[in-house]
Amino acid sequence: MIFTSEQVSCGHPDKICDQISDAIVSDCLRHDRNSRVAAECLIKDYNIVIAGEISSKHEPDYNLLVSEVLNGIGLEGSNKYKVTVLISKQSEDIAIGVDGNNGAGDQGMMFGYATSETPEFLPIPYAVTTHALKLLREIKSPMLLPDAKSQVSFDYDTGRITTFLISTQHKEEFTIEDIKPIVEAVMETAAADYGLNTDFERLINPTGRFVIGSSFADSGLTGRKVIADTYGGMCRHGGGAFSGKDPTKVDRSGAYMARKIAKDIIRLEYAERCEVQLAYAIGVAEPVSVAVECFGTEHVPIDFIEEHIKGSYDLTPTGIIKSLKLLDVDYNEVSTYGHFGKAHLPWEE
Repeated sequence: MIFTSEQVSCGHPDKICDQISDAIVSDCLRHDRNSRVAAECLIKDYNIVIAGEISSKHEPDYNLLVSEVLNGIGLEGSNKYKVTVLISKQSEDIAIGVDGNNGAGDQGMMFGYATSETPEFLPIPYAVTTHALKLLREIKSPMLLPDAKSQVSFDYDTGRITTFLISTQHKEEFTIEDIKPIVEAVMETAAADYGLNTDFERLINPTGRFVIGSSFADSGLTGRKVIADTYGGMCRHGGGAFSGKDPTKVDRSGAYMARKIAKDIIRLEYAERCEVQLAYAIGVAEPVSVAVECFGTEHVPIDFIEEHIKGSYDLTPTGIIKSLKLLDVDYNEVSTYGHFGKAHLPWEE
């Protein structure tokens, strides 16, 4: 089986929006730990729209947060962007269930996944494609600009990478021949770091030119890269995005807890692959269901694993927030290059 995963860089328009949304979440929680935040962002050209619902004692400086994000990415002309803010307070109907009953901020199902195939407990193609974009960012080539995509196709039958694709934005004065050696070196390093072959098919900027990028090549929207945020498509996804939401929203906190549980199952050697589903009803604290799938790799009965989960973890939103210290997380750290696999994060420890 050949399986393909992709990742996008911090300069991708959707990721610009994720970073702005998570900067708002972190800023609100830093000043008021009881903040309720649901912040969406849209970007096109020099226009940025921030919309959503926030109930907080803190009033974010949206222009400052946007400027910090854009400058951190390395986008030029941050002073040219026009920021429109359409923010209201959280619905009191939602607040009744969340604040009064410590219930979930919405209904929904979340999936967490882990596999023994990489040190990060992530699928190989996803781990390699994400690592490649981090390396590309770290070299700080004067030829390259922030927008980039990577894609790795991995043959699970032979244990080899078949195709490695990177499309990266570059300055107009440089050509594909100028940037090719840099990108090929990144591909080779990313593969070698995982002990994989380097004799794969290499695709670099297949159109031959990638000068116009970020919000000037495409519009961006918060929460549109949920597969790149998680496991590269290797497991199911509940459909809810993470960025822009405070941790009372189980789309975020439930997915983080499901990931931790799945990793713990692998560490306990109960299975080689594990997918955990949690499901919640709005305003209700306990999950309405917990399900486990180990794809035939389990070393103990699935019923045993499910009972272990129910008896070992507090799966209420309040319990998850407390055990994972989600009010203390800087969500700017997860808005790019995946929400999982970064060892210092509490759901990865």
